[in-house]
Amino acid sequence: MTTRRKNWLSTLLMLVTGVAAAEIPPAGKPAPAFSLEDQNGKQISLADFRGRWVVLYFYPKADTPGCTQEACSFRDDLAKLTKLGAQVLGVSVDDTTAQLAFAKKYSLPFPLLSDREGNVARAYGALNDLKLVRFAKRYTFLIDGEGVLRKAYEKVDTSRHSTEIIADLEQMKGT
Repeated sequence: MTTRRKNWLSTLLMLVTGVAAAEIPPAGKPAPAFSLEDQNGKQISLADFRGRWVVLYFYPKADTPGCTQEACSFRDDLAKLTKLGAQVLGVSVDDTTAQLAFAKKYSLPFPLLSDREGNVARAYGALNDLKLVRFAKRYTFLIDGEGVLRKAYEKVDTSRHSTEIIADLEQMKGT
């Protein structure tokens, strides 16, 4: 299929399904507030981490290859991220049962939040909602301790994303 035809079909699909791309919140502005249930049934909100940096990463589906690679790299680099004063939060539209199974299978020690309706992903411009299928885009947001969005990552290489976040945190914090 030609690129032109793919673009035409994508446009047609968006018109038929009524899907409009939500915008990513701008850097330097307050990050959208949220409160979601984690894999253990605990309500987690952005306000819970006031005074700490937050690495808020959205992923399409628990326990799929790219999502697993990304989550495991955050797990493996968690000590460095914690030392930099950052809390990792993963978000997908999976239910809490799927999030818990994913966390247990890969020993993920950070909260995985269930955004079943996609409202938080939508607020961050990170939702693919095709009416019949809904999933989060692989986006990450770096939020400072005052709740201000400092950087959005729309193009994520799952094999090196956590090291990219660490480097950016070090630069932003001057360490």
